[in-house]
Amino acid sequence: MTDTQAAEDTRRKIILSGIQPTGTFTLGNYLGAVKNWRHLQESYDCYYFVADLHALTVYNEPEKRRRQSREAFALLLACGLDPKESLVFIQSHVPAHAQMGWMLSCLSPFGDLSRMTQFKDKSQKHPEDINAGLFTYPALMAGDILLYRADYVPVGADQTQHLEFTRDVAARFNRIYGETFRLPEGYFPKAGARVMSLQEPTAKMSKSDTNVKATIYILDDEKTILKKFKSAVTDSEAEVVFREGKDGVNNLMTIYSAITGKPMDDIAAEFADKGYGDFKTAVGTAVAEELRPIREKYAALLADKAYLDAAIREGAERASEIAERTLAKAKRKMGII
Repeated sequence: MTDTQAAEDTRRKIILSGIQPTGTFTLGNYLGAVKNWRHLQESYDCYYFVADLHALTVYNEPEKRRRQSREAFALLLACGLDPKESLVFIQSHVPAHAQMGWMLSCLSPFGDLSRMTQFKDKSQKHPEDINAGLFTYPALMAGDILLYRADYVPVGADQTQHLEFTRDVAARFNRIYGETFRLPEGYFPKAGARVMSLQEPTAKMSKSDTNVKATIYILDDEKTILKKFKSAVTDSEAEVVFREGKDGVNNLMTIYSAITGKPMDDIAAEFADKGYGDFKTAVGTAVAEELRPIREKYAALLADKAYLDAAIREGAERASEIAERTLAKAKRKMGII
């Protein structure tokens, strides 16, 4: 084994993930991704960013976009990400992302891009604005990942296609221009929860749901959270048990398990002699208590403008230093002066 191989085996692995600033995170975003991010800081070098360039594919008012990017950054910190332990930054503050995105788009086959399911889905949702960015953003996403030589990318079921696209583009670059990029792998957290709509439990909980009762936002106050859970869809069986055909109850049990750490059998036993009313109240209370410190820290961060500005600036500087090294190497390999 060479010294280089030995160093590669012993170094801390890198995990990278981003989240779009398109409104307050939902309970699904939190339990499915963000909650796990803070625990990963203990074992990995973690890079997390606000993906504001990706958000440009859908129109938003400029002032609202600025505010949401800042708020998303504050929310990441409020959810437990420590800028001293993790690299936290805003995507557009690192110009290398846009440059690498273009370079990789030139290695992205039209056929591969046209098969992206998210492009098809978003095109249907926004038929009035099917723009080129919506089509090519997998290349930008690949750039996000490859710039930081990430080993792992936390992915859900709806994102594995983009990770495979990234690996294909990286392998194509390495084959044509020489070994440059590390091929990232998916990171599938054991504790990640797939949270469904409270009103339509066969559909994923979403920021864009027009039913205000369907989605829990992590900045909702306790009264709002309890009210939404009390109106959650269940069934007529009045039995708290996890099994096929009980989508509403399964969803509530999944949420309660993710918050409390209790297995499904224990939850079923806890509410064996109780009705859905007691169960919904217990789930709502657990969620409200989990989110309380996040709401409080978020408010404190937004109130401390100097600290937040400094954290955003320092994150951009650290990210740029890493990304520019990779970008320079890729440019050199491609023959860009």
